[in-house]
Amino acid sequence: MRHFSDAYAALRRKNKGQYALLAGCSFFSVLLITAYVCMMRSSTILSVLPEGGDSRKQVMMVFVLAVIGCAVFTAYAAGLFFRQKSRETGVFLALGTTRRQLQAEMGKELAVISLGSCAAGAVLGGPLAWVVWQLFRLFLVDSQEMALTFDPQSYLLSLAFAAYVVVMLFFLGGRSIRRTNIIDIVQESHKSEPIREVKRWYGPVGIVLVVTGALAGYLMPTFFVTVLHWYPPEGLTAVFYLPALIGMYMILLHTVVNGWRKRHRYRDIIATSMMKFQGRQTVRNMLVMTLLIAGAYFASFYAPMLNTSSAYSFSARPVDFEYHWRNDQNWPQREEVESLAAEHDVDITSWTQADAAILAGDGYVQMEQDNGALGTTYTDEYREIASGDTFFSESAWNALTGQSIDLAPGTCANVLDDEGGSDYISGGDVTLITNMVTGERLSVIPAEPLCFTMLLGSYVLDDGDYAAITAGLTDDWRETWVFFNVADVESSYPFAHAMFNELVDRSGPEIEVFDAWDPVERELEMAETGSYDYDSEEYLAAHQLSVIDYDDRDSSEFRNYWLYMPQFRVLDQNDFVTTMAVFLVLFIFIALICFAAVIVIAFTRCMTIALTNARVYDDLRHLGAPDRYLFRSVKGQVSKVFLVPAIVGTSVIAAFYLMIMYFNDNRFTPGEFAGMAACAAVIAVLSAVLYGVYRITRRSVCRTLGIRRR
Repeated sequence: MRHFSDAYAALRRKNKGQYALLAGCSFFSVLLITAYVCMMRSSTILSVLPEGGDSRKQVMMVFVLAVIGCAVFTAYAAGLFFRQKSRETGVFLALGTTRRQLQAEMGKELAVISLGSCAAGAVLGGPLAWVVWQLFRLFLVDSQEMALTFDPQSYLLSLAFAAYVVVMLFFLGGRSIRRTNIIDIVQESHKSEPIREVKRWYGPVGIVLVVTGALAGYLMPTFFVTVLHWYPPEGLTAVFYLPALIGMYMILLHTVVNGWRKRHRYRDIIATSMMKFQGRQTVRNMLVMTLLIAGAYFASFYAPMLNTSSAYSFSARPVDFEYHWRNDQNWPQREEVESLAAEHDVDITSWTQADAAILAGDGYVQMEQDNGALGTTYTDEYREIASGDTFFSESAWNALTGQSIDLAPGTCANVLDDEGGSDYISGGDVTLITNMVTGERLSVIPAEPLCFTMLLGSYVLDDGDYAAITAGLTDDWRETWVFFNVADVESSYPFAHAMFNELVDRSGPEIEVFDAWDPVERELEMAETGSYDYDSEEYLAAHQLSVIDYDDRDSSEFRNYWLYMPQFRVLDQNDFVTTMAVFLVLFIFIALICFAAVIVIAFTRCMTIALTNARVYDDLRHLGAPDRYLFRSVKGQVSKVFLVPAIVGTSVIAAFYLMIMYFNDNRFTPGEFAGMAACAAVIAVLSAVLYGVYRITRRSVCRTLGIRRR
């Protein structure tokens, strides 16, 4: 070695494991973030996730958790690298090497490591997302909507994260060299990271903070909207989740330092002390793992909850086939449907047909005021004509539902679901009904709500009142509803599919609208402004709303949001996975990304503990400690790193999910119970996977330390 760079290169070859660890962590972090961003910003995904919708918010929330987790994980790996390298730096400084020389050599190393690993992660992130997506299409589900396309601008977020990694590495590297005390530099790799004294009340208080933060974070947006009439700026309500984050940190501290069971003061004192002396970084990593596990489970619950609850709702329908049309449309009548059924060897066993009308109801309309950075406020303004709804006569209701009601004249009943809930989906009570053609009005008194999920959101009037208020309505304000059953619903899919195509083919452009389109509101806006926003494809596209297209009838947007979409049990059951394919696969992909990050972080941390404490275990072995005792010590440390975040993260997200299910409509429906049972099965499977990784990691740590279990 004739030059300083030769000596530096020799040390680099000797410590290549440290360099590989740092490069691997940087590469893996950028790879995951790039894959996530490419998927999240893909036009394939954005086209089915409505702007401002819950699904998009969930995707963004888990993305933030993934970014935080990967950022902390990479910073930890860099800190560990420079701590281990500090001894070399101190020795070189003691031998007279200048800081400029060290900075030059370290700059070369960091440039190669950071730029190389980040570039590789960014380049391979997109192909990784594409390959995983294609595997999903091949083995899980495929549809015309799942052709994946990437937005080149999505790489801007990936480059931003890669820039963070590069800047962070150079900052920490420069700081490690700028230290003036050579002895401190030499001893840096031997310094511990002890946790200050943790009182036993940390655990209970942490649990209280988690519960408080979860409730506040979830309920405060509703409080702002319903009580204060204020839509706060995006992201402000996330502040209320901070107590939950602090609470989880306190729970982890208490678990690492004190544990939840009383134990003998000297039992496992070695393992416990090692965890305490390296506690800061350990607890930080455990907190990141906890958040990622919570986010991963939150994403993984989407598919089983949606699939199970939907399957339950399909099977619970009292009618096999339902469709309705506006009377100015040329939809198939009974004879045509029976003829089509005969062509597919389907036997129609019952047929019920009834009339309905679109009438205007009174109510409160939100008048919004944009306050810029302060969000939007609104006031409720009563209007005699607020919106349009579907109205049935009591005779039509009895014929369709099989019930027997007799409403008093001058009363009106709104329709809830079969469990008597979902008030927020129903139209609510009306007191004034208007015929939009003749201008005739009818004052009514709200009657006791009725229950029938397939007619949720409609209204029922007394026969005499219905006949009076609907007199003079034209066909474009009248509807016909049909319920029919078949002998063998499971074999009727070809007929259902043909029937669906027949309905779409015979629909006119005037009903090529999505379900929020309201003819009453359209009349009002046309009279006031001469236009209706929901008639404009440009407006719908600009606000990320569904643009209904008959040529795109098999898409999730069409199936979920077409105003006149029929309810065919066998069609909905068989096509559900295909219709919701993008949603299901997206959230499965997110869960895989988060779980992969958890596994890598946990494995890396456990192996770091092994390398850091190798000298301690060697001393214990020379003092006579048997392998059984050393194994128990390793098990105590590795189990806390793996199992504590898994238990805390799983418990927190399970409780949070239960809370969400309940506060949706202040009850648990049978479909939600079935979905939660499926989520419990997912937890069991993924917990078993994490436990298997824990066993593999524990075995690797023991092999590294030369500990044999007997």
